[in-house]
Amino acid sequence: VGSVAGQLARMHGCRVVGVAGGADKCRHVVEDFKFAAAVDHKAGDLSGHLRESVPEGIDVYFDGVGGAVLEAVLPLLNPFARIVLCGHISTYDRPETPGPKGWDFLLSRRVRLEGFIVGDRLDRWPEALGRLEHWAAEGKLRFEETIVEGLENAPDALLGLFQGKSLGKLVVAV
Repeated sequence: VGSVAGQLARMHGCRVVGVAGGADKCRHVVEDFKFAAAVDHKAGDLSGHLRESVPEGIDVYFDGVGGAVLEAVLPLLNPFARIVLCGHISTYDRPETPGPKGWDFLLSRRVRLEGFIVGDRLDRWPEALGRLEHWAAEGKLRFEETIVEGLENAPDALLGLFQGKSLGKLVVAV
């Protein structure tokens, strides 16, 4: 989801910096999705590397991860920045979802934060799907899938998702 959101932002003139797990995924984000940069959240000093990649700060942040990545982003937000919350996969395996440290930046920087759930706008789904298909056919939009064969492999696939082993959307084919 984040790679598609980033590509759409790039197509509309934004400078996009991705956050991915591992050097290979970061290289993929820059070379294949054409992001301006990618920061490896597994490489240590996430805050420092992110700060170097966004010297002018962050105006829009699309968050599907939460946790440490969101906490690293908060101090880098520009006044009147926007955060789109689409998920918090880094906390899905916890009994409670902790709030981010540094949330005070939301107030002092007058940040707008809004949840995004695709089902909220099903009335626009045909239009959106048409545009996405068109851009994919033109080669302007790429997407990745990791396909795991067999329902018996679903538990391992799910564990692999949380360990960052998949690339793109994880699908279990039955």
